[in-house]
Amino acid sequence: MTKLPEPINSESTGPHNIKLKNWISCAPFEMLLNMKIIKAEKAKAILSMPFYYDYAQGAGLMHGGAIVSLADTAVVMAIKSILPPQTHFATISLNSKFLYPVKKGIITARAEAKIEGGRTIQGTAIVYNDEDKPILEFQSLFKIAKDRQIKKQPEH
Repeated sequence: MTKLPEPINSESTGPHNIKLKNWISCAPFEMLLNMKIIKAEKAKAILSMPFYYDYAQGAGLMHGGAIVSLADTAVVMAIKSILPPQTHFATISLNSKFLYPVKKGIITARAEAKIEGGRTIQGTAIVYNDEDKPILEFQSLFKIAKDRQIKKQPEH
């Protein structure tokens, strides 16, 4: 498991000033889910995530929110591979179609991003189980902020 850096105040409800190691790297939430960036270049990305006990829902299957988080993050890394560092953008809509349950193993998301024009980016991803069977189809839209640079939050 990836060890998270010790937070200054884990009880704080924000705002938080996050300092990533690199532009294309995992944020605290992605580290919490043990996501691994395998590749992110030329508007494409591949990420993986293990199915640990903590990611199970009540029936023992991988929680759908965890799977969607991997797909969304994979699209984010594909986008980061084509935007200048520190560009501020966010998911504005997403749609997921679950195809098959996850009972074990490591899942992998393969994502692509396409700038639609202006400040809108379209993202797609397919998530696969460890037998390379598609388990989720994912589509999303992102918007680049008018003020393209990420603003620093005040230190607390």
